[in-house]
Amino acid sequence: MSGHSKWATIKHKKGAQDKARGKLFAKLIRQVEVAAREGGGDINTNATLRTMWQKARDASVPTDTIERAIKRGTGDLEGVIYVQVTYEGYAAAGVAVIVECLTDNKNRTSSDVRNVFSKSGGSMAEPGAVAWQFERKGVIILPKAVSEDDLMLIALDAGAEDLEDQGDTWQLTSPPTELNALRTALDEAGIGVDSAELTMIASNAIPLESEGDARKVLRLIDALEDLDDVQNVYANFDIPDSILELVEA
Repeated sequence: MSGHSKWATIKHKKGAQDKARGKLFAKLIRQVEVAAREGGGDINTNATLRTMWQKARDASVPTDTIERAIKRGTGDLEGVIYVQVTYEGYAAAGVAVIVECLTDNKNRTSSDVRNVFSKSGGSMAEPGAVAWQFERKGVIILPKAVSEDDLMLIALDAGAEDLEDQGDTWQLTSPPTELNALRTALDEAGIGVDSAELTMIASNAIPLESEGDARKVLRLIDALEDLDDVQNVYANFDIPDSILELVEA
């Protein structure tokens, strides 16, 4: 998983998210709609919606756009009904992959995901085949603008479980239910964050020691993330810095 975090950071630095901003907005808005439909439109009582709202704002989605998405979710405005679908599979070197989707057409989404796995040298798996290797967590990425001691003092009191040095950034991990409280505590302390989201963290990571395997796995993940219906992709790989430098080059 740490390898995936490094790759996400690299893509962010390269401005890949800016190039795909329209697609990113669409995915975030869809997540807001589903959260509102399932738990109501009040961010004070719907923790999932509050997380999705903050995630959308962090990505600079306009407030009125988010509010319209909430109204579509609660039925106050007409909109498409999306359902959540999760697929599991394997990439090169036996890397486990989970693909979370929001779709209005399961057959289309299933076909698209299956085609990407097939064309990228991976394979689909039965439900539950790889999910047991992952656990839902809250993850916050922060710049190294604050010391480890100061960060730990605030984070542990706010429900953080772990603090990891990711090189250029800190990574805080928390139970899903504590993510909002942790983010609030950091905001109140004047500590900026790069991202805060619910994610799936693997219990064990498969090291990708060859450039070829690393490229195959990242190519598969990129192709899956490019699909309109795909919201999140998780995988249990770790790429050594020396290999990641070759891939980045």
